[in-house]
Amino acid sequence: MNKKPGYVFVWPISTRLIHWMMAFSFTAAFATSFYEHLLHEHVALGFIFMIIIVYRIIWGIIGPRYATFNTFKLKPSELKHYFVEKIENRWRKIPAGHNPASSWYTVWAIFVGSIIAVSGLLLYGIQEAKGIFRFLNDGYTHYIYLLEWVHRYGSYLFFAWVVIHITGVLIEQFWHRTEMVFAMVTGYKKTEGEDTEVKPLLSFFAYMMLLLAIGAYFFITSSNYNFLTLQKYTNIDYKQEHPLFYEKCGDCHKIYPPYLLPEKSWQRVMGGLGNHFGEEITEANITRSQRASILAFLRENAAEHSRCEAAVKVMDSLGDLRPKAITKTPYWRETHKDIPRSVFQEENIKDRSNCIACHKDFDKGNLDDMNIIFHD
Repeated sequence: MNKKPGYVFVWPISTRLIHWMMAFSFTAAFATSFYEHLLHEHVALGFIFMIIIVYRIIWGIIGPRYATFNTFKLKPSELKHYFVEKIENRWRKIPAGHNPASSWYTVWAIFVGSIIAVSGLLLYGIQEAKGIFRFLNDGYTHYIYLLEWVHRYGSYLFFAWVVIHITGVLIEQFWHRTEMVFAMVTGYKKTEGEDTEVKPLLSFFAYMMLLLAIGAYFFITSSNYNFLTLQKYTNIDYKQEHPLFYEKCGDCHKIYPPYLLPEKSWQRVMGGLGNHFGEEITEANITRSQRASILAFLRENAAEHSRCEAAVKVMDSLGDLRPKAITKTPYWRETHKDIPRSVFQEENIKDRSNCIACHKDFDKGNLDDMNIIFHD
């Protein structure tokens, strides 16, 4: 006997939480993806999304009535009949479980969601050199752009699919009057069928997975670097690495990480010290032997020899160009194109070359997205 006359208890709290946690984590991760300094939060939300995807796959195999994949209506003929009936009969009966459209939506969401999660995890390891796949940064940086494309457009596709899903639910609610909007809130659908029940062991599994997802978020956000977000590239002590470079170059300006320009650019910089961005650097300032030592260090650590994201993308953007200034590289211009010119004229910045004003630890060779300082 059903608990509520005229209604069927279809979605237990564990299933509803899957739905809303997936919706929340994807929406929040999608929103934070547009802000580089929120990468840490984006990754934490991505872990929630990934765990919920895994949870939903397992739930589709061992879950209660109406949640398992074997109850899905995936035949093309069923999908066609669903839409024909939807158009022809405003008051048609709806099934207690997934209808053909929601069946296809769920399978597609799991499939695309899995691609988004896996590509994000790999991108985090290869491009950012962070997380459990940071070791892949050494030999797979040529896959960065492919993974970026898959991750970005997979997310756009998922977002579009969500919009279609919401549209369908609203049509059911306001045109067919099936009270579908409330089904994932109360768990009840206005239809015929038998109430679902969840065995205690299944409930325990569901809540453990949900706690794992929430725990992963707080574990990641509780500290900048743990085993899920540990980074390969950390602060570089240039004073210890090359005291002469640190002392002579650091006397006039903050240190610029060598990996931001290629070898030939550094050769141009060190070969043109007579007019070093408007300043004359003489042998009284830096002797020939000191110049040779600094140039050797710069060449050894130039962009060609680094696998960090900025170095790889600087090299990919240059083509045959070998500019003397980092701000002249196409990569720098592309990544800073949305920053208003007025920002660079602020008292605490003054110039585009003052990278450390916006990148904390820039002079330590650390361009971590989480170190970006935003100015009003």
